Amino acid sequence: MDGLINLIQTPGTDDWSSKCKVAFNELYSAKGGRYPERAQRFASSRVPDFKGDVAVPFGALIHPSNPDSGPYGGMSFVVFPAPDVPALVALVVGTQGLSPDEEILARPGHARKVDAICAWLNHWHGKGKLCAWAKQDPVRTDLDAPASVAEAFSPYGAVFEKYGKVLYGIFSPTDDVRATADATKAFLDLMFSERKQFPLKSAEADAERIRSGYFDHLFPNVPETDVATLLQSRRYAIIEGPPGTGKTRMALRLLRDHYGGHGTSIQFHPNTTYENFVGGLAPLVSAEGIGFRFAPLKGALMRAAEVALKLAQRIS
Repeated sequence: MDGLINLIQTPGTDDWSSKCKVAFNELYSAKGGRYPERAQRFASSRVPDFKGDVAVPFGALIHPSNPDSGPYGGMSFVVFPAPDVPALVALVVGTQGLSPDEEILARPGHARKVDAICAWLNHWHGKGKLCAWAKQDPVRTDLDAPASVAEAFSPYGAVFEKYGKVLYGIFSPTDDVRATADATKAFLDLMFSERKQFPLKSAEADAERIRSGYFDHLFPNVPETDVATLLQSRRYAIIEGPPGTGKTRMALRLLRDHYGGHGTSIQFHPNTTYENFVGGLAPLVSAEGIGFRFAPLKGALMRAAEVALKLAQRIS
């Protein structure tokens, strides 16, 4: 692992291809490596030989189903060397398309993890500057990286010019070797974990440190006051997150503390119908002994509208 980090950290491209191939192979070494030997079956190295006239040299770990040369597809870990600055570290969608990793790349959790890694790197290693960036949706390979991002990472202008549409997670190293190590390990650990390959036992503690670090940025802490303020300028707010993280509790507190308890809680599920929500005909028990008869019945939305109208009339 140290070989790859040192290679990334050192500016220049002299004999870079051969050094990168060695550094990639060392990732699976039992001594000093980070991943078990079987992980090589899930990430093939692509390090084209190049000379100084090549515009954008790179070294990549790509899905092994790709051909040995030419455009490749899917999720990849890529290092872009530069002559005067450390190499850019990136997660990239191959220019051939999403396959064979379309399921991983389209998964919202994958994009959120990349974004959390970059937020963590900016928070702990950015030193007040942007050192990492994540694309909101990796599958949108029709969208180029924002001009402001390309400008912030201007030493890698050629990379953005050629691969700006397929970069979806990047880190620009400084002289802080630990930051480079954290970024490289975080990107690699995520790529391998998405393919069900995990660090060796000797690296488990370090992997958990990194994972715990960026998990703190996985779901932002949204204060109740921020949501209340937002609702003063618009009519709705969407609060998202995994089950059990307090979304419903926050909504009920907002209802109680900011709206005097005036509101309705509705749980949507597969059996929720238009008639339940807006209104429609519903069966009613008949006293005529015939059984059921149907009559109009207001749904939750109509009932809530009636309450809102009465409150508005009372206030006016």
